[in-house]
Amino acid sequence: MYPILSTEALNSEVTRMVVQAPEIANKILPGQFIMLRIDEKGERIPLTMNACDPEKGTVTIIFQAVGATTMRLAQMKAGECLLDFAGPLGNPTELEGSKRACVIGGGLGTAIAFPQAKWLADHGCKVDVITGFRNKDLVLLEDEIAACAYRYKVMTDDGSNGNKGVVTAPLQEWIEEGADYDLVLAVGPVIMMKFVAATTRPHGIKTLVSMNPLMVDGTGMCGGCRVKVGDEYKHACVDGPDFDGHLVDFDDAMRRGVMYREFEGTAREIMAAKLAASEGRDCGEHAQTPAGEEGKGE
Repeated sequence: MYPILSTEALNSEVTRMVVQAPEIANKILPGQFIMLRIDEKGERIPLTMNACDPEKGTVTIIFQAVGATTMRLAQMKAGECLLDFAGPLGNPTELEGSKRACVIGGGLGTAIAFPQAKWLADHGCKVDVITGFRNKDLVLLEDEIAACAYRYKVMTDDGSNGNKGVVTAPLQEWIEEGADYDLVLAVGPVIMMKFVAATTRPHGIKTLVSMNPLMVDGTGMCGGCRVKVGDEYKHACVDGPDFDGHLVDFDDAMRRGVMYREFEGTAREIMAAKLAASEGRDCGEHAQTPAGEEGKGE
């Protein structure tokens, strides 16, 4: 069992959770992920490490409540335990030797991009960071990123933070201004990563993208996480999750990404109903508590 030490709502959709997992904390590196299962009846889901503390033996994950399992996970509190927390899985991001980089995070991908940007900065790389969100209320990790970035720009779809537009706009601007990037790293929606790769391709800049397709076991056995890279299919769980952005078939990845949308939607509806029913029972039980019982310490 893996104890949950703390949970924190970063915005209306995203939760940060710190889990006690000393063996993983001692080994996991930026770009790697874990496979999590809440209990014996739960599904396995992959979540990429946001931070780790080997001395404290903790691993931090950040997730968005978009599916049945993450909806349930978001309801868990400090003191509860996860049944499975397996890792580290996948390959660390190849960051060694980079001297000038640009790290780009889209939405929740920002949580994955942050440890990579921090690692680069900690190892002497001058790193620019660009992040993109739908609006200012969803912006993540501003202070943490600002602390490690040489230049930092947050873009929003609606311009509510003063910077309306897509993440490729400042990337193109900085490249044209002479930023001599030896690495561009993009983590986020597939369509975003596609256009980041299209922006860097004419300039011959090494570009890595972090792929997060459907994944069942995290060991390469299920085949669900196949990604077309060049003329062959790779498994994101064992060959990735990072791949050469100039070789990834993003259109194929987007087609595969919506194959099970109907089933996922049904699972979300069922879980939402279960959570609503559970909250209703809790309220009812509390309403029936005899006067004065709330103050008993047990």
